[in-house]
Amino acid sequence: MTPSSRTAQELHFDTHDGESLFYRHWPATGGARRGAIVLFHRGHEHGARMAHLVDELDLPDFDFFAWDARGHGRSPGQRGHSPSFAHSVRDVQTFIEHIGTQHGVAEHDIHVVAQSVGAVLVSTWAHDYAPKVRGLTLASPAFKVKLYVPFARPGLALMHKLRGLFFVNSYVKAKFLTHDPERIASFEADPLITRPIAVNILLDLYAAAERVVQDANAIVVPTQLLISGADWVVHHKPQHEFFERLGSAVKEKIELPGFFHDTLGEKDRAPAVAAVRDFILRLFDQPPEPVDLREADKAGATADESRTLAEPLSPLSPRGAYWAMTRAGLKLGGRLSRGIALGHATGFDSGSTLDYVYRNEAAGAPLVGRMIDRTYLDSIGWRGIRQRKLHVEELIRDAMERLAHMHREVRVMDIAAGHGRYVLDAVAASPVKAHSILLRDYSDINVRDGRALIAQRELQDRAEFVQADAFDRLSLATVMPRPTLAVVSGLYELFPDNDMVRRSLAGVGDAVEDGGYLVYTGQPWHPQLEMIARALTSHRQGQAWVMRRRTQAEMDQLVEEAGFRKIAQRVDEWGIFTVSLAQRVER
Repeated sequence: MTPSSRTAQELHFDTHDGESLFYRHWPATGGARRGAIVLFHRGHEHGARMAHLVDELDLPDFDFFAWDARGHGRSPGQRGHSPSFAHSVRDVQTFIEHIGTQHGVAEHDIHVVAQSVGAVLVSTWAHDYAPKVRGLTLASPAFKVKLYVPFARPGLALMHKLRGLFFVNSYVKAKFLTHDPERIASFEADPLITRPIAVNILLDLYAAAERVVQDANAIVVPTQLLISGADWVVHHKPQHEFFERLGSAVKEKIELPGFFHDTLGEKDRAPAVAAVRDFILRLFDQPPEPVDLREADKAGATADESRTLAEPLSPLSPRGAYWAMTRAGLKLGGRLSRGIALGHATGFDSGSTLDYVYRNEAAGAPLVGRMIDRTYLDSIGWRGIRQRKLHVEELIRDAMERLAHMHREVRVMDIAAGHGRYVLDAVAASPVKAHSILLRDYSDINVRDGRALIAQRELQDRAEFVQADAFDRLSLATVMPRPTLAVVSGLYELFPDNDMVRRSLAGVGDAVEDGGYLVYTGQPWHPQLEMIARALTSHRQGQAWVMRRRTQAEMDQLVEEAGFRKIAQRVDEWGIFTVSLAQRVER
């Protein structure tokens, strides 16, 4: 490894689950700092193997940072292991936040350079968290690793299910990564190279990569993609598909004939490194306008997708027949399963259904009915909903503690609370007392059952449930006492029209006191969209439940327009549901 001429500071940052990850910081040497370059290494390696870029990029007025991912290099953890790929993606977010708070580098002054598995981590982070970084450079992202053994992936999945955690050793030799003799020798002699990778991370890598490539339109930050032309490690096709689908207005693809997988460590890498440098300087010299997504309901990938799902299928077509049989099966299941029956009666998107899913207690006809209900409750969508509830409660408690720290009263308003269970659970679990709790919903059933829940918990002295329209701006704006914490959970996902959402958010923005908080949810992706649209009914008089996904970037822009600034976010391990915390900016 060629060390940098700059002196690196060796530091640590704390992750959300209490790990202390190692990173290097090379401060700028060229006077006033313009920004920062954050480097993410490939799988099996560590940050020191990207240290040569600190000098080669020739950006003296930029700080450089490089971490050792958990389970790699000098960071703790079992070698090659992380609890999940989503854990490592959240580590990326935590690292960027740490650079902001500890080193004073704003997110929009950061450019990210990532290789291989690191590039998949970063692209997943860009998809799920919608950061406002200056740009991304992704070198040979490992969207599809060449396993070479037939049926390797389903075989590994089966073995993981049967055996639990085990490790797979890398087959890649250094001579297939680069033509550079010095890089080959340093790889073979490096005691910190991690040969094994945990099977859960390998399988999660495939799943995350497939999701991100399929939904790359959600990524709108300027992106540069470098593709090694003679890559022995990963396939090219997903890289090209990713680039074509990117939603970025500024994007650049560079193919490098003859390059092996270690793109930025290749023998003749100088032209590639120069292209990265040029891309970075262009973004900092003339920052591009961000992509405006506030009209994405009228045109764009998710608008087209929802319109396609809303189109009826011919009952004589194979797909039409398949979904007709699925609906018939669900009707039969509703005679045995209490959860499916409730969905048919009130809508699978109703507050009553969600409350049933939250309780997660299978019920129905003895044996068979309960088995069907358990399968229904364990579907990936409902598992995601339960995780969303936990994240909503976590961020409600976080906001309550922030308010208490500012010596502000906690006055909660949920504009479409369903039965209000998650709000009441969050308040009960918080050490901070809520001065008032206002739960609102349009459904008289939800109001009735929510009031019963308040009475059951003996909270009538500070909680009330009223029937109200979440899209009535004036009704929201005139709530008294003015809330210091507003909650919107699972509502906007049900309505494709951004004008309605903007009207509702404007009312919330009018209502919440300056410095107060908003907890809001999003659904940037869902693996069962067509099944939901073709087989399940909504609370709107039994109409089909057709959803339009909003990317995280779109949802954040709508919230920002209403006068809020996002300060925290959570996402489930499948990337389905997000929960964010935003603060009302001063007017």
